[in-house]
Amino acid sequence: MNKIPEELLMKIIKRALANGGDYADVFVQHERPLLIQLEDNKIEKLVSGTDSGVGVRIVFGDRSSYAYSNDFSESSLLDLADAVSRAVREEKGGSPEINLSSVRPSVDFKIKYDPREVDIRKKLQLVENANRAAKDHSSLIKQVSVTYRDSVQNVCIASSDGTIAEDERIHTLALIHVIAADGDILQTGYEPVGGLSGFELFEETLFDEIAVKAAQKAVAMLKAKKAPGGRMPVVISSEAGGTMIHEAVGHGLEADLVQQGLSVYKDRVGQRIASPMITIIDDGTIDKMRGSFRFDDEGVVSQRTVLVDKGILKGYMHDRLTARKDGVSPTGNGRRQSYKYRPIPRMSNTLIAPGEGSPDEIVRSLDKGFFVKKMGGGQVNTVTGEFVFEVSEGYMIEKGMVGEPVRGATLIGNGSEVLNTMDMVGNDIGFDIGTCGKDSQGVPVSDAMPTVRIPEMVVGGEV
Repeated sequence: MNKIPEELLMKIIKRALANGGDYADVFVQHERPLLIQLEDNKIEKLVSGTDSGVGVRIVFGDRSSYAYSNDFSESSLLDLADAVSRAVREEKGGSPEINLSSVRPSVDFKIKYDPREVDIRKKLQLVENANRAAKDHSSLIKQVSVTYRDSVQNVCIASSDGTIAEDERIHTLALIHVIAADGDILQTGYEPVGGLSGFELFEETLFDEIAVKAAQKAVAMLKAKKAPGGRMPVVISSEAGGTMIHEAVGHGLEADLVQQGLSVYKDRVGQRIASPMITIIDDGTIDKMRGSFRFDDEGVVSQRTVLVDKGILKGYMHDRLTARKDGVSPTGNGRRQSYKYRPIPRMSNTLIAPGEGSPDEIVRSLDKGFFVKKMGGGQVNTVTGEFVFEVSEGYMIEKGMVGEPVRGATLIGNGSEVLNTMDMVGNDIGFDIGTCGKDSQGVPVSDAMPTVRIPEMVVGGEV
């Protein structure tokens, strides 16, 4: 591993600020990823390696300049600093004195089994066993795809405010995608499991059982009728995770989109944007969650940020640049895919806080309605808040009970309107995981919500 001495880090920062500027930082990354993919009962990919590099950034006014390289030589790193400094023409002369001191994290994460120390054969066996479990569930299972991925990422962030932060992020992930067929009808089942965790992940969650769950869903949906369309009451289960909150609301609370006028929540701080029953939190400190970290990618300590408190918008998710523009403190949401990208405001673990209602009571409160158990993909317009989401697993509610499965449903609505009309919030909570894409870069996230009731929204289906 190439470790840059503190003396050189300070030298790089001073060179970056030689022509002026308000702030500069250096991001150093070393990552060891492993990928295993199984398709059609055989291992198609087994990829491992290392990825290391350095990025240098300078912030001046409301703009920034960024350059990166995977050359760790002193001359190359100083060339990076010179490259970003040329973007500034303040001609202040001289460079500030920089003294670095380590920042302590607000939280720590314990890893039981470092994936680097787990025999590759054990990982291959995990993938093959999951494939077999899904295939053996039913003769209607026609195709199974299994992916295993782990990575160990070490980062160091040194900044002109005199701080240096170091973090080790160990992620383990496995997912299975199943296709079932009966005649001309095809249905899919998809289940992921993962987090800021080592190989102990599979002690806590048996991947064979996850595989069977995906197969069961695909087979069950084969018999499902087409979903009826129209306006109706909707219950979204905690098992659906917080996909709707992440997409329909979360992105609109990222400060860069707000400042660009691309959010329906611009200039709404202090105003009611949701039902008094709704509190929305972004929290990068939750143990084992996929979106957690000790420091963000700007060296800011991870934290719990209340975005909406009992319906009132309290603030946005900030990186250092957007925080400077708004005159507030960064919230620990400056994130990047790797050293090849500059940081931008991103979610970590975003959730609606649990309420007081019983999930069973919420379902029983409806004589008729639609029950969403699992969400699929979707599209969101952050400017208007309008969204369309696929429902990968849905059921009709009949006389206060979850009834027959239906397929082909979508949820159509407006994020702000949905938040304002939620009138029952369960005391449960369910997390979902993913990789969130924005500005051509992806970061690991999770999202969650309790079971909620929406008195009326548009369900797309067969009319």
